[in-house]
Parts: sequence; C-alpha cells; structure tokens
Amino acid sequence: MPSIHTLAVHAGERMPRPDFTPVATPIYHSAAYIYEELDALDGVFAGTREGPVYARYGNPTLTALEAAVASLEGGEASLSYASGMAAIHGALLGAGARAGTAVVAAQDVYGATYALLTRVLASQGVTVRFVDGTDLAAVAAAVAELKPVAVVAETISNPLLKLADVPRLAEISHGAGAALIVDNTFASPYLFRPLQHGADYAVHSATKYLGGHGDVLGGVAATSAARRTTLNEINKLVGGNLGPQEAWLVLRGIKTLPLRMQRQCDNAAQVARWLAEHPCVTQVNYPGLPSHPQHALATRLLERGGFGAMISFDLRNGSQQMVFRFMEALQMVLPATTLGDVYSLVLYPAGTSHRALDAEARRRVGIGDGLVRLSVGIEDPADIMADLDQALRRAG
Repeated sequence: MPSIHTLAVHAGERMPRPDFTPVATPIYHSAAYIYEELDALDGVFAGTREGPVYARYGNPTLTALEAAVASLEGGEASLSYASGMAAIHGALLGAGARAGTAVVAAQDVYGATYALLTRVLASQGVTVRFVDGTDLAAVAAAVAELKPVAVVAETISNPLLKLADVPRLAEISHGAGAALIVDNTFASPYLFRPLQHGADYAVHSATKYLGGHGDVLGGVAATSAARRTTLNEINKLVGGNLGPQEAWLVLRGIKTLPLRMQRQCDNAAQVARWLAEHPCVTQVNYPGLPSHPQHALATRLLERGGFGAMISFDLRNGSQQMVFRFMEALQMVLPATTLGDVYSLVLYPAGTSHRALDAEARRRVGIGDGLVRLSVGIEDPADIMADLDQALRRAG
C-alpha cells in the first residue's frame, strides 16, 4: 500500500470515466490533461485531433461557452478571453494589425478601445484613423485611402448610442480587403448578430449582458472556424485566457439572456420616453426614440422590437459637479463603472469610460461634461424613474 504522502496526492483523482452526462457543464479546474496513449496527446499538439492538453491551449468549460456563443451569434466558432478588451485586441491581431498596416475605427468607440488603438497599436507602428461611423462616405474614403486590415465599429456605440450600418460597413470593408470587427456588447445576440450581416468578428465584453449579473470579467470573439484557429494560435502565445470558473459563470448567465434583455429593453423604452420629457434633461440618446437620427436604421437592423437597454442623457446646464450631485443622490440606481447587469447603473463617461480621451477629443465625438450613461436593469420601471427623478431634482 502506498504511503500516506502518496495517497494524499493521488487518492480520489482520475476516477474511471462515468457512463452518465451531467445536466450542467462542469467546471474543469485542471491545468493539464493526460491521455492513455501518447499518440493521442501528440495528435492534439499537432492539431490533427481535438482535445484539451494545457489550460492555456483550451479547457472543456471554455469549449462549452465558446460553442454557446458561436451558436447565439450564428457563427462557426468563437474564442473566449479574460476580458472584453483582450477579445478586441485578439480580433485586431487576428485581422493582421501589425507594424506597417492600418486600422479604421468609428470615432466614438468605447474609450478603452480608443486608447488601445492610439496608445498600444499606434506605438507599434499601426496607422489608426478615426472617422464618423455614421458617415458612410467618410468611412469609404478612409478605407479607400488607407487600405486597412480592419475596420472597427460598435453595433450600438458607447456612450452616444449611435448605430452601425453593419451590412454597408461590411461591403465597404470587404471591398478593400479589410476585416470588419463589430463590438456587439450593447446589442447582444438577442437584438443583433453581426456575422449574419457580413461582419468578420462579433466581439463581446462577456462581463456585460452575456454574464448579466455583475460577478464575472470576460470576453469573447465569434468568427469563422479559420479565423478562430488564428485567434487561438495567437492567444496560446499571448495568454489572455479566460478561467474555467469565469467561463461557467458566463455560460450560466447566457441561460437567461433572452429573458433579461427583453425586460431591460422594455424598461429602457419607458425610461427613455420619460427622460425625454423631464425638465432637468436636455438631450436623450436612445435608438428607440423617434427623435433619434438613426431610429429608422435601428428599427430595420435590431430584432424582436427591442432597442437595447442603454441610454445616455445630458443634464440641463450640466457640469461634472452637477453630475456628481445627481449620482450621489441616487438611492436605488447604482453609480458603477460597468453595464448590462440586472441592476440599473449610472456612469459618468467623461471621468470613467472615456477618461483616456482628452477634453478636445471628447468634445469632438460629442461627450459633454453633463453627459450621463444609464444601463437600465430589470427592476420595476416605476421605481427606476422615481429614483432618477428625485436625484435629478436634487442635483439641479
């Protein structure tokens, strides 16, 4: 009989394979995997057969999540990442962004995406050009001039809620040999599937609507099987892997995505209409309002009658101090630097998500000192509006 030292290490491990299948995907907390025949292990490393070998190369829990996201997005495959920013970075590298190439991006992309392009990729020799993503002529001109490897847009932009005409952007991108990368975080696959409209990558911060409960950090990029192979080869070297516990949390969150998104879209539509009439508010950005300049495009592109659960609005005579007073006066709506949770959340873009932009850059894209971003949750809409109302009146 082995000594207690050996038993403590090996007892209970590597039990015989069961003849049952668990209903819920297990969490595989294993750094490595063994095979009965080394030829099988060699085949995995050679790429001639599927299977896990080392956590940086893949994990069964991650494989389940990636299959789920690929199905939701109507794509062939997907790859998970440690964060949404890692997913965006991975998609850019997969599209070929490197020294001597160019990238064209919508000028009002998420602030961290803007900083990734201007501070990281630009410093590595990538030419970056920002254009108004709603001006298709301007996009076409930039693409024709630069012949970029990638065009980057957001289905619904953060935080100004502008719509990307993905089918037209795909035509423009592909006409110059560029890949179209679409951040689909705000819409989620419930409202829009970029790959079905010509995009080459549909990227998500899985922290947001896919996870949905504010308890996990993750990202994912859905794409073709061939592009996924490239992404995986890069990520095996870069190491931006999602952990199995986080993958399981996102996978669990996805189960209720349609239920949450429908409720949040319904709530947001009510709140947006109410805010548009509020005396303390001068401008409401929400694609579901007929006053939104792209309301017709949103109606055509977005599915299931929803327009998302994100709203941004300007306080009358707004300033940073007024926004802070408003946020501090809230009693139920939470001031937090995230979105897409079951909770209603507010954020000050100029000081948080878009702090990486200087004042001139923020002014140029339309992010003023009085702009507030609101992520509408699943609470009763009357309670959301009541809390917003008392805080707006106290701030003003």
